[in-house]
Amino acid sequence: MSIPASMQAIIIKQPGQNSYLECAQIAVPKMNANQLLIKVAAAGVNRADLVQRQGLYPPPAGESDILGLEVAGTVVATPAELQHWIGKQVFGLVPGGGYAEYAVLHHQHAIIVPEGYSMIEAAATAEVFLTAYQLLRWHGQLSVQQKVLIHAGASGVGTAAIQLAKFFDAIVAVTASTDEKLALCRRLGADILVNYKQDKFEDVLAKCWPDGADLILDSVAGDYIHRNIAILGLDAKIVIYAMMGGRHLPELDLVPLFKQRGQLIFSTLRNRSDAYKANLTKDFIKNCGIALTEKKIQPIIYKTFNWQQAADAHQLMASNQTQGKLVLEF
Repeated sequence: MSIPASMQAIIIKQPGQNSYLECAQIAVPKMNANQLLIKVAAAGVNRADLVQRQGLYPPPAGESDILGLEVAGTVVATPAELQHWIGKQVFGLVPGGGYAEYAVLHHQHAIIVPEGYSMIEAAATAEVFLTAYQLLRWHGQLSVQQKVLIHAGASGVGTAAIQLAKFFDAIVAVTASTDEKLALCRRLGADILVNYKQDKFEDVLAKCWPDGADLILDSVAGDYIHRNIAILGLDAKIVIYAMMGGRHLPELDLVPLFKQRGQLIFSTLRNRSDAYKANLTKDFIKNCGIALTEKKIQPIIYKTFNWQQAADAHQLMASNQTQGKLVLEF
């Protein structure tokens, strides 16, 4: 296949509160010795993309400043020693560059698209399932019959985390803002449902789990940290992976954390090393690959957009009305 010198991509104009997206012609990215060149068929949309537009989440040094943290597509070029990848349909994490006709993907981060999966489904898988797996297993060491609270249960990561937690035979509570979102969480296997606009989750769970939660996945932060600590079980963990509720909180009393021997863990994935992401991908496929192929776990797709409608996708995501993933199709 002949590779063009340039491609179309979505770029950010005026990063900050007044940012907007624009289609532009830019150079096709160059591979390094470990990368595959992908003809992108679909790209996942993530809340991190919105934060990057605001100028608050820059890509790692040396990586593309084009939006997009996950892609699915066909391998069209490789270094000489990786030519066995040519023609394969793959998906995986990229540190940036997904909103474009071509993207580069580290070969150890590439996952073969399972039989029966569309490119849209594949593009919606890597970020949420690898993030959820990292939070639950690598940070949380989740085990059978442990109790896990997942905030924003109907989000992309939330829907993946519910499925993985149930796959690992945990007991799952979720929070969400509407009964419709909670109904989706129930269909995915959640055991306890809390509409946080109607009830305080800490009051509900204090009654349901008198011994406390073993693990809490929190994308909210802010004042949720105090409220999470109030329902921690002994030796329990809170993993913060986003700050939708704000980066600041009132004075934090550490005594309850000491009493429960609790752990407060902060997690990111984008700025991890290539080796870390390779090991995470390998471990996820080893333990969950068959379940993914058999669709015992699978991405929840809310809506698909033509890639030139990326701004509309961002507007919908910012509304907090989505359930599961948004995907751009090329």
